[in-house]
Amino acid sequence: MLRPVLLLAGLLAVGGLVVGQAAAQGLKIGVIDPNRVVEESPQYEEARQTLSTEVAEREADLLDQQESLDRLNEKLERDGALMSEEEVKRLQNDIRARKRRLRYAKAELQEDFALRQSELRTKLVKQVEEVVRQIAKEQEIDLIVSEGVVYFSERIDISADVVERLKEEFRSR
Repeated sequence: MLRPVLLLAGLLAVGGLVVGQAAAQGLKIGVIDPNRVVEESPQYEEARQTLSTEVAEREADLLDQQESLDRLNEKLERDGALMSEEEVKRLQNDIRARKRRLRYAKAELQEDFALRQSELRTKLVKQVEEVVRQIAKEQEIDLIVSEGVVYFSERIDISADVVERLKEEFRSR
């Protein structure tokens, strides 16, 4: 237990020295809150709505398929005793085939959703990175820190600048 505490203390001391050195050399440091930037950007909202629309259409189709399958199962239960053995087998085969297609379609939707979500996230991350670079150059910031920050003052937080720039880029499209 003592070893992790000593390691943490050492890391904090080194971190303090690095920050002290940066301040002594006049380096300018900025911080962004990646969650805030993403959640407040119009690009994120647009991507969320796009994904939601794409999924809703396919989910409606899956629901229709499920309802059709339910009707066939009801028919089999209701009329099975009155049907010939061949008709029952044909209906059972149809139900099994539809169940397989439905399972496959659901799995495909989940895979497509994950892939599309990843594509949209990657696109947004690239946009944010480019805006952060632009702002860093404009404001002559030497270092921008993002995740893993325990504390930062509002004075060095450029999240609002990044969000505002993303909004401007979104409006100018």
